[in-house]
Amino acid sequence: MCRGGVIVVPVAAYEYRCRECSSIFEVRRSVHESSPSVVPCPAGHADTSRVFSAVAVGGGASAPMTAAPAAGGCCGGGCCS
Repeated sequence: MCRGGVIVVPVAAYEYRCRECSSIFEVRRSVHESSPSVVPCPAGHADTSRVFSAVAVGGGASAPMTAAPAAGGCCGGGCCS
């Protein structure tokens, strides 16, 4: 991807956990880069595993969250029985 003459490479953050010292650390790399076979922890241990985290995405700056109606369910009671 190129923006204003600058090549922009999408980068993802991956979490890993060390099985030896239980530390959790993050590795950032290009989304186009393949996963390395061994990702050592900051303490140098090689026995690590990738942590899969649940990510919640919703709303944006232009779509503020509003409170649900106090009564009547999701639609104000007009269509719910």
